[in-house]
Amino acid sequence: MYESTDCKEIWFVVTPQNPLKSSKSLAHEHDRYDLVRTAVDDQYQFRASDIEFRIPKPSYTIDTLTYLSEKNPDKEFVLIIGSDNLRSFKKWKNYKMILNYYGLLVYPRPGDKESPLLDHENVQVVEAPLLDISASYIRKLIREGKSVKYLLPAPVIDIIDNRHLFNN
Repeated sequence: MYESTDCKEIWFVVTPQNPLKSSKSLAHEHDRYDLVRTAVDDQYQFRASDIEFRIPKPSYTIDTLTYLSEKNPDKEFVLIIGSDNLRSFKKWKNYKMILNYYGLLVYPRPGDKESPLLDHENVQVVEAPLLDISASYIRKLIREGKSVKYLLPAPVIDIIDNRHLFNN
């Protein structure tokens, strides 16, 4: 996304709990933040953020974007999502505000179906290499005891192994 758009920075916001997902397969929020921070630590254009740990829960994207915009008036925020999330985007709190005030950069996922939101003026599908790799897939491999050596940076794998994450 960084190479394929005019984004100057990409912030990875770790959420304590996605209101639309079950937390059963997720590691503790601080473990997930450590994983993201470790993964992007050596990339100047990436930033891990735990901002949603400090705002009211559940964390809704519109509230996070509003908060970030108020605290960083010199920055223009846009939401990056996978096309798989576009299918359920109308279920998100104030999704129209997100579209109208922030817009979406959409990473296409292999085999994803079309969405009527693709025609919205503030939705941009980014032309990028299609990788059929997801966090769910990586967690599945870990649970099955399979290697994720070429899917994650070595320091991230070390944290996962040392903390026995995703093994249940």
